[in-house]
Amino acid sequence: MVAFDYGVPAELFPARNRKYRRQPFGYRRFTRAADAIRFAIEELPSELLLGAFLEVAGERYGSEEIRRLYQSSSYLLPRQAAV
Repeated sequence: MVAFDYGVPAELFPARNRKYRRQPFGYRRFTRAADAIRFAIEELPSELLLGAFLEVAGERYGSEEIRRLYQSSSYLLPRQAAV
């Protein structure tokens, strides 16, 4: 398995949800994949994370993979404290 590079640019595509009339969270581009992962896990509503995907260097990662990348010991940003 190739090591994931958290420092490269990434694009986040949240899932669409009819519950949100005006989509408060849409497509976003990040300068670092680590920032995109943090945003997806810590700020994106769980309904929009389910079905979302992250694109990094031409590879796509689904919501479960995004969670695994966030929980990885290689993740370079501080994680939000569990509540």
